[in-house]
Amino acid sequence: AVSAPQPVSVTRTPAPQAKAPEPQPLPPGVSNAEALRSLRERVLSCQKCGHLVAARKNVVFGVGNPDAQLMFVGEAPGADEDAQGEPFVGAAGQLLTKIIQAMGLKREDVYIANILKCRPDTPGQTSGNRKPTPEEMNACIAHLHEQIDLIRPKVLVALGATAVTGLLGTTTGITRLRGNWHTYRGLPLMPTYHPAYLLRNQTLATKRQVWEDMLKVMERLAMPISEKQRNYFL
Repeated sequence: AVSAPQPVSVTRTPAPQAKAPEPQPLPPGVSNAEALRSLRERVLSCQKCGHLVAARKNVVFGVGNPDAQLMFVGEAPGADEDAQGEPFVGAAGQLLTKIIQAMGLKREDVYIANILKCRPDTPGQTSGNRKPTPEEMNACIAHLHEQIDLIRPKVLVALGATAVTGLLGTTTGITRLRGNWHTYRGLPLMPTYHPAYLLRNQTLATKRQVWEDMLKVMERLAMPISEKQRNYFL
């Protein structure tokens, strides 16, 4: 049985949220893959944020199945992603791939994207990443709206506090939000911890919390769940 959503009071941030038009049906004969390729070409030439354009190596559009039932949304590319032009390819991305595989899926079965398509610039820093600003997310999120509207996954997973803030416009902490269903653009949204947080907090309890979130996602998607899967990290 699918777990009933638990009510959570959500604190809204005053930052304005970009509002995209309502989803429009694709023209006859145009596939999701074709529409995504066209969108990708437009996003690759985006010049909205001059400081990010000047600093980026690649625009990191997104990757995966254009007809995916499950879509993961992170915050922004890091150094590895900027270098390779693909989201979640560094250490945190490798952990996300393991989580996807533990669910019984392959990386190419799902779709993975970020709110920000360019790496946040880090002037004066030789290493490390920074969070995107509300203004940067607001400038870029229309691209994500279009990705979601084209793919129309059955479930969205928001990875980490910044992704949740960008999607839901909330400053409520991820600790309170994770594990509870929300709705985004008419789709079920499950917030959970970012894989980078798991890398910093490798306790069984934290791993189990993320896995319980994924079990709820699997239940919502009517995926088979083995006893072994149910007992991971217990």
